[in-house]
Amino acid sequence: MGDARVTITSRDRVYFPDSGQTKGDLADYYAAVALLMLPFASGRPLSLVRCPQGRSKKCFFQRHLTGGFGPHVEAIPITEKSGSTEDYIFIEGAAGLLECVQMGAIEFHLWASNVSNIEAPNRLVFDLDPDEALGFAPVRDAAFEVRKHLERSGLSSFVMLTGGKGLHVVVPLDTGHSWDRHAGFAKALAQQMSEGEPGRFTASSSMAKRKGRIFIDYLRNQRGNSAIAPYSVRARSCAPVAAPVSWEELPDIESANAYSIADVPELERRAHSRNLSDWGLARQRLPDSDP
Repeated sequence: MGDARVTITSRDRVYFPDSGQTKGDLADYYAAVALLMLPFASGRPLSLVRCPQGRSKKCFFQRHLTGGFGPHVEAIPITEKSGSTEDYIFIEGAAGLLECVQMGAIEFHLWASNVSNIEAPNRLVFDLDPDEALGFAPVRDAAFEVRKHLERSGLSSFVMLTGGKGLHVVVPLDTGHSWDRHAGFAKALAQQMSEGEPGRFTASSSMAKRKGRIFIDYLRNQRGNSAIAPYSVRARSCAPVAAPVSWEELPDIESANAYSIADVPELERRAHSRNLSDWGLARQRLPDSDP
């Protein structure tokens, strides 16, 4: 498996020691799911989690393009808060995806805008991050609450297992609003939920305020921040993946890491099923007023 233009070296290097999966297994996974992943990851600035010696060794977060990547990993110059301009990573196809894997990338995180118009966000993400003491059931319930609040604003949403502890509620949008409006709407919804049920939710990133609660992380919607891509592998035990699921099946799912790189046939089958064939697709505008 793989793209004929990309050579994966050190295929036998163990990347996930607790389950034995290798760099080659990781590359084969990404080659197999590229057609599922690229509609979301192509043409957006990316941040990578690179673990060149495997997840149990040194890993690091990278958003700026440096030397060593292949010709299909491209650069988009972006002006940062400091006023300086840096080259950010983006890809357009499977070759670019695999060239990142060749360089030790395990995780792929997406900006909320496309390289064609960096200043036009078009993807809201609410990351439901539970306190360690909470089980998965309260996170499922929280996702339905976010969905309900979004529906009141006329917005359709989709849900995804993060491959970690929580869930993402994803809202595709048409462009036409600013980053300030994008981030402001997300913050308003998170604060509305936390103020309405302070015993269940918090909109604060403070670890002390998360105790026994679910953090509704709206900060991923700020310019320059990112969220895990659908079908991205996570640099965690047993190589879990971020997997889209339907609202109908969510009540029966027991964990946020229900799928791994070993589940390619099931992920492909699911992606083409009636419940998921249009996952993440909607034409809708962000309302002018807060939720």
